[in-house]
Amino acid sequence: MTTAFDQLADRILAGGAASADDAVAVLRAPDAELMSVVAAAGRLRREHFSNTVKVNYLVNLKSGLCPENCNYCSQALGSQAPVLKYSWLSKDETLEQAGAGLRGGATRVCMVSSGRGPSERDIDKVVEMTSALKDEHEGVEVCACLGLLKGGQAERLKAAGVDAYNHNINTAESNHDNIVQTHTYADRIDTIDKAKDAGLSPCSGLIAGLGESDEQLVEALFALKELDADSIPVNFLMPFDGTPYENTWELSPARCVKILAMARFVCPDKEIRIAAGREMHLRTLQATALHVANSIFLGDYLTSEGQDALADLEMLRENGFVILGMDAGAFEELIEEHRARAAGATDRVAGGCGSSCGDGCGGGCGGHDEPEGPAIRRRGAGTDVAANA
Repeated sequence: MTTAFDQLADRILAGGAASADDAVAVLRAPDAELMSVVAAAGRLRREHFSNTVKVNYLVNLKSGLCPENCNYCSQALGSQAPVLKYSWLSKDETLEQAGAGLRGGATRVCMVSSGRGPSERDIDKVVEMTSALKDEHEGVEVCACLGLLKGGQAERLKAAGVDAYNHNINTAESNHDNIVQTHTYADRIDTIDKAKDAGLSPCSGLIAGLGESDEQLVEALFALKELDADSIPVNFLMPFDGTPYENTWELSPARCVKILAMARFVCPDKEIRIAAGREMHLRTLQATALHVANSIFLGDYLTSEGQDALADLEMLRENGFVILGMDAGAFEELIEEHRARAAGATDRVAGGCGSSCGDGCGGGCGGHDEPEGPAIRRRGAGTDVAANA
């Protein structure tokens, strides 16, 4: 039986576009129709991306101590979340962390620093890091995420070989002032425009679960479409203790899949990346979500732990996906290398589902009766413990 979602996919594949009403209808689809939504949105995903998944890896260059008051952020002004706090990684430390992610299967390294925006000395550091990273790893993509940019900084990053710049709008303009007051929505748009004008690929996304309405989620997605963001990270709120959003649980796994599907219908040919909160909120529907999204982060996030990197890779393979840019044989070898390291490691830290349970359940879990808060990252960048990659 042809559904309304099939008809929407037909229209988009024929060159049409989803309307705001279409997007709201996807978000409000009954849970019983979830797989119909996935099947229809999946047709768009396969048309543009086949069965490939782009694997990205985060390196937190500078953690905590941010002067901005983004209420959702564990690193923000006023946050009491017990996250790692450290100043800039050295070039060698950055290469070590980025290399771990690239060996783990990532093709893009996302270099992130906390703070309102970079100084010229900060740009110097990122320029040096990028040059070294490109020299050591042929073909690697580098995305920088350094906050609000000043004039000329995007051009310097582009000249150094940075490929993309991430600056999320995070929420609809109509909701922006409810979640942060130390900068404006216009400030964020200005930075995205600076990146685009310099020739950097614009990467911008949102956070779901901040108290926004369906209409505001749709407003945010259409704003990202208007910005022509090449990649759209969809984050799901991680309610860190010690932040204004602690104990905020608005999302179900099915709701998260519908949000990703809505993003695919609105932006059918763009990279839709399942970002922070993937394990915590999608749980057993992680693989289902990849039938509409086409990109993930490997391993851990900025201040929280994700599921074990091997579980990420096995999830991709077991559900018929391949890593973008990697043939099937290399993918098998990569998984075997991860398994061999896991078998030989006696001090391996169990990451599990990204919750604070600490039981190493992996695989997206979904087995807890009640949601658990984020597990604080205690490995990788800024620590002496090996990265989860």
